[in-house]
Amino acid sequence: MRAPEFWARQDSVAMRALAPLAAFWAWGARRRQRRGQPRSCGVPVLCVGNLVLGGSGKTPVVLALAERLQNSGIEVHILSHGYRGRLKGPVRVDPRRHTVGDVGDEALVAARTAPTWVARDRVEGGAAIAAAGADCLVLDDGFQDPALAKDLALLVFDGGLGVGNGRTLPAGPLREPSDDGFRRAHAAVLIGEDTVNVRAVLPAALPCIRASMRPAPELDALRNRRVFAFAGIGRPEKFFRSLRELGADVVGTRPFPDHHRYRPRDLEQVLEAARAAAAVPVTTTKDEVRLPGEFAARVMVAEVRLRFDDGGALDGLLARVVGVREPG
Repeated sequence: MRAPEFWARQDSVAMRALAPLAAFWAWGARRRQRRGQPRSCGVPVLCVGNLVLGGSGKTPVVLALAERLQNSGIEVHILSHGYRGRLKGPVRVDPRRHTVGDVGDEALVAARTAPTWVARDRVEGGAAIAAAGADCLVLDDGFQDPALAKDLALLVFDGGLGVGNGRTLPAGPLREPSDDGFRRAHAAVLIGEDTVNVRAVLPAALPCIRASMRPAPELDALRNRRVFAFAGIGRPEKFFRSLRELGADVVGTRPFPDHHRYRPRDLEQVLEAARAAAAVPVTTTKDEVRLPGEFAARVMVAEVRLRFDDGGALDGLLARVVGVREPG
């Protein structure tokens, strides 16, 4: 879904009208956290979550974290819920066999970096990963799921979005009251320039790790080229803006809903618009895995990677959980 504009405003008629429903949502979120005792799966669990609905950058953090652990010699697996996939799992993702319809787009993207599993029941998924011999697992989302115990919980924030108006759904973008989430988190990851002053919202005692998105070197080829950009992600306008910042001449854009399943007609329209504008059609890595095979080779994929600017601070947290060696 596309975020309503009033989610970013501190006061609005819609926000006030939805306040009773937001209070009920907050009550439900708190009640869910009190259900039962979190269960361990036998290996350390590093959870990457967020407080807001939509794209805050969890997946790039998951992939960068997995790569960092791999570089330290740690056998890390990724656990995904398999959003919009039909398989309930636990099942290990095989990109040669599984499709987006089986396991969802995020799991297919993650499987390019580390062994990835999908499971509706995260405790069962964690147990399967432990049985497979992993040293630890990175949990993609699941911060609001109390069933699986977390050894390290990271909350991801987009520096241009923050917590919006600070209200819970449906009056605002929050999945739960922010104070409740902060109490369960071990650190925050702040991506990009902090244009909405996220730091002022975070508790002073909560470590904040800065990170930034960097384009892959091959994207230099887009500089000064005419581009028609399309994306079906949480915040497509952020992707379009990143191409402009890279120096591409973005002559047209086409946003699609998050996790959109592309039909041939969608891609034909995109390719025709790109041809009419004498432009290169460009999309994201997450969209690439959802493209019908005959179209995938006809578009350019703009791969961006996350880099931790405060790598030492992150390694200090990881050292306490999985034994990553601290710098120095």
